[in-house]
Amino acid sequence: MSAVPLPPLPPAPAPEEGYRPGGRNIADIVEREHSQLLTLLDQLTGPDATGQEGLAVLTAALSRHLSAEEQYLLPAVRAALPHASERVDAEINADASLLNALKGLTDEALTEVAERVRRHVDGVGSLVTELRTVATEEELIRLGNRLEIAEEAAPTRPHPGTPGTPPWNRIVEPAVGVVDKVLDAVTRRPTYLADLPEPPRD
Repeated sequence: MSAVPLPPLPPAPAPEEGYRPGGRNIADIVEREHSQLLTLLDQLTGPDATGQEGLAVLTAALSRHLSAEEQYLLPAVRAALPHASERVDAEINADASLLNALKGLTDEALTEVAERVRRHVDGVGSLVTELRTVATEEELIRLGNRLEIAEEAAPTRPHPGTPGTPPWNRIVEPAVGVVDKVLDAVTRRPTYLADLPEPPRD
């Protein structure tokens, strides 16, 4: 499988025979997170819903997830699969709409958000499947490392007005994320799946 023109990444050592970078590949990470988000939505709409705590975690998890995808996954798809550029644009627009729907999320708005998340999983999932066919395992792993770093620095609240494409989102999103994390600490707001009494299983 030949290398594809992916966005710039940190320098990597010259590959030796059998070399494989450490970490998880971006396709596996995204698919796992999609599964967790769908499971969390099922929990929030089921008889054992966790109320405001669950809504706060869903908002934070989706905000981080969408931010990191826009910084690394979607640009990689655009570079590796030029024919999918319009679908990438559509996903970025859909992300902004989803973030708008997350603002002040209530139980009443959860049905709409759940439908938007399911459309996101289907749309991005198909792009991930295609990316797997053209990217090398090393490229997918290096992208996975960048995605995980981006998620840790990403906002935990919806900011649909921030840039949705590099390079500006890679500059603005971490700065916004710092402010969000300060607010989270002050208000003791739960933001991770592990903060829930019953976190979604993998």
